[in-house]
Amino acid sequence: MRQPAHGGNLAWAAALAGCPPEAILDFSASISPLGPPNSAIAAIMSQLGNLRHYPDPNYSELRLALSHFHQLPPEWILPGNGSAELLTLVGRELSQLAATMLITPAFGDYYRTLAAYDAKVLEFSLFSPEQQVMSYELPDLLSTHHGLRPATLTVLTTDCGLLLNNPHNPTGKLFSRESILPYLEQFALVVVDEAFMDFVPPSEEQSLISVVQEYRNLVVLRSLTKFYSLPGLRLGYALAHPDCLAKWQQWRDPWPVNTLAAAAAIAALQDREFQEQTWKWLPPVRNQLFQGLASIPELQPENSAANFLLVESKRSTSQLQQQLLRQQQILIRDCLSFKELGDRFFRIAVRSESDNQRLLTALKSLLRSEF
Repeated sequence: MRQPAHGGNLAWAAALAGCPPEAILDFSASISPLGPPNSAIAAIMSQLGNLRHYPDPNYSELRLALSHFHQLPPEWILPGNGSAELLTLVGRELSQLAATMLITPAFGDYYRTLAAYDAKVLEFSLFSPEQQVMSYELPDLLSTHHGLRPATLTVLTTDCGLLLNNPHNPTGKLFSRESILPYLEQFALVVVDEAFMDFVPPSEEQSLISVVQEYRNLVVLRSLTKFYSLPGLRLGYALAHPDCLAKWQQWRDPWPVNTLAAAAAIAALQDREFQEQTWKWLPPVRNQLFQGLASIPELQPENSAANFLLVESKRSTSQLQQQLLRQQQILIRDCLSFKELGDRFFRIAVRSESDNQRLLTALKSLLRSEF
């Protein structure tokens, strides 16, 4: 079976480990261990009788719930079949521009959607020129790059798009709102993927949703699957100018969001208790996992604002991944799909304290035997 580019492929992991998929302890997919919320499950059950009917093609109730949640008019919101569908729409939009700039390392699906529409891509790495140190500041996209003079690149950006995520995947870095805002004055279209922003407490979050009505060239993408542990339902949404969203609606197939997903989303958005529980739970457990990893001499974790940690390793992480699977039925995410990271980094989700401790124990045992 082909090795997956994404995390969460339990069929591949189980085949390698020689066990049932349910026996795998999955650290490769960055999904909260606290959900799904009981409110979402109850909403799903309440809608089983409506499966005989088509969903509302306008998703009026879901858009209204999102409207209340973000204090935006419903026409500025477009629900979608997970981030993957929305990224496909984004790729088609960006392909109509002269080029799209990516902050790298970049989520692999960005390359998929841009390649599908033959979009020209210019990459700007967070790594230093020596490729040894990671910078956690957004680069100056108007500096010399790809052999272009600064003046030439400045002209280019007026017909160029920018696609980035915040918090950044795979590093977990949270960029400030103020560091992104200047890009809105420089690019024809700026797409900010905020799939992990829900994990940042409201007092610390740096979302651009609050300014989306001020910029016609801004698109913000959100996911409801990671924070609420609903990846099997495939649900996300875009926030952008109504003209842009109306065009996207014409491009895509009807009924992209199923009845159960819409019901679960409406309930989850209103579940303040679950949201508060997550914001209270994540920081101390993430820090405990970070400290445990940092105590292992062969590993160097990076600080993160999200529910995952990027870890640099002194040994091959693809080998480490396979040994953890075969010996402990534990799945970590290798970073081979991030070309700057290659075989010296892996990424892990923050799970429960007991799960995290099981991972740490396995890593210490395995690495001790190797060195």
